[in-house]
Amino acid sequence: MDKSPANITALVVGTLDRSLSADVRAIAGHVRKQHERTAAILAYGSCLRGVSPDESLIDLYLLMERDQDVSGNPLSRWAARLVPPNVYYAEMTEAGRTLRCKYAVVSLEAFAGRMKPKTSNPYFWARFSQPAALVYASKDRNRGGVVAAIVDAVTTMYRAALASAPARSETLDIWRLGFEETYRTELRPEADHRAGDIVVANKEFYAAAARFIGKPAVPSVSWTQRRLAGKLLSVARLLKAAFTFEGGASYAAWKIERHSGKKIVLSPWQKRHPILAGFMLLPRLLWRGAIK
Repeated sequence: MDKSPANITALVVGTLDRSLSADVRAIAGHVRKQHERTAAILAYGSCLRGVSPDESLIDLYLLMERDQDVSGNPLSRWAARLVPPNVYYAEMTEAGRTLRCKYAVVSLEAFAGRMKPKTSNPYFWARFSQPAALVYASKDRNRGGVVAAIVDAVTTMYRAALASAPARSETLDIWRLGFEETYRTELRPEADHRAGDIVVANKEFYAAAARFIGKPAVPSVSWTQRRLAGKLLSVARLLKAAFTFEGGASYAAWKIERHSGKKIVLSPWQKRHPILAGFMLLPRLLWRGAIK
């Protein structure tokens, strides 16, 4: 059995270098123009699973060269360091269609640091142990940093999954049980079948990753403590988003429209005061099950 790091790295590179739709590339270029010194951009989520951008948001992560580049606002930078990442909404018109994007901004250094086994909260490493795509890298060094971070995410996730699974579990069951535990650390967990769907959709990737990683040291994990800490962090991110989520009112209006089928038209006042508008729209979001 070949367990060399080169193989897990090659596996990750193969997923990061996947082909992307013109829609994903277009809106990635759009948001990159708004953020100077972007080191790399990752796409993840439903936009990589064939879901039409007309029906969903395109999810991106912008990784910045330096911590100072995350935001021009000192308070926003401080919030990003305390509870990363900062989240924004953007939309653009492309060939007569509206493309919508929710993107997170964090420094590449902070992103990579949260993929390590020492990071007990799975918010970052659970997400990016799922196949993502590298849309853009400003230089080879930054590309290498992203690849190394994703390799760490996959390895950290598998070690945590092993700690979650009974002895002699099948490989894909190990991954599924691990993802189920990480979803329970969110404020609102995904549907029961979600973890299994992700593993089945990427079964070759997860089987190969487990084979290349081999039998790593299994950490002592208290998922009860992780669930408590994760939910508290989720609350903190929601509170922070009320003050840092630029475009939040437009995002909230789109979410309500998508889940209720009713058009939401923002007033000029709501567009000028997105924080207050977001609070006004929040009850409707919760009622419609539009936010997680």
